[in-house]
Amino acid sequence: MQKSVICGEIMKKRPIVALIYDFDGTLSPGNMQEFGFIQAIGKTPEEFWRMSDGLAVGQDASNVLSYMKMMFDEAKKNGIKLRRSDFRKFGRHIQLFEGVKEWFSLINEYGESRGVQIEHYINSSGLKEIIEGSPIAKEFKHIFACTFMYNQEGEAEWPGIAVDYTAKTQYIFKINKGIFSAHDNKMVNESIAEDKKRIPYPQMIYFGDGETDIPCMKIVKMFGGHAVAVCDESNPKKKAFTKTLQHQGRVNFTVPANYTKDSKTYKVVCAIIDKIKADYELKRLSKSAF
Repeated sequence: MQKSVICGEIMKKRPIVALIYDFDGTLSPGNMQEFGFIQAIGKTPEEFWRMSDGLAVGQDASNVLSYMKMMFDEAKKNGIKLRRSDFRKFGRHIQLFEGVKEWFSLINEYGESRGVQIEHYINSSGLKEIIEGSPIAKEFKHIFACTFMYNQEGEAEWPGIAVDYTAKTQYIFKINKGIFSAHDNKMVNESIAEDKKRIPYPQMIYFGDGETDIPCMKIVKMFGGHAVAVCDESNPKKKAFTKTLQHQGRVNFTVPANYTKDSKTYKVVCAIIDKIKADYELKRLSKSAF
């Protein structure tokens, strides 16, 4: 059924453009655990991340699995239940960069005016359950992020998916082929002709801010898509890192973390959409006989 849906969409005249976002530092300042969870366990963000990083270094373990274990252990120690509904409550308090709430309708409208179908995706090392509680959760076609497994009482008991910087890249391939299952490892590895893939790489725009985004940025850019480094200009380290990414040629554009209609972000993305539509039409015309 999924294959027939993919083939049907390929036959449509309008190209699909995928806007793929990291979350922490890209759409939201700071880490999502800092907007409620860390306060609930009586820690400061600095204390929590120092403990998490110390666990990762001491055990030579994944930073992502370490923070997930730290969340689980500290919640249990403080008598805090971690159900999906609890994570979503924390998500309600997430802060967003300027213009983010209005961004999706702005870009959707622009895409519609250009004859392009816009889809938004999350590709994050943060927690899917927290993102699902955020004010913008409904805007995304799919959220690829870390998750927990839950017991019969509905409480988190074990990591289900851990998304580090290399795991993030698999979701680029899944978006390319129109696969939304986390556990699938068959269809994502099947050989599919380029013109049969749901969203070609040149029709992708990847937004990121940190080191975990570099492999995805490189893949999207290498295959003809566009990588956009988002910078919180109030953070000197982030500004320096973003300049380095551009200097090294790992991204196509750098933009401030501002998503209003007057922002550079909006102008850049609209220009990319125009280019994607023009390339799509030129390719279509090149295949017509007369």
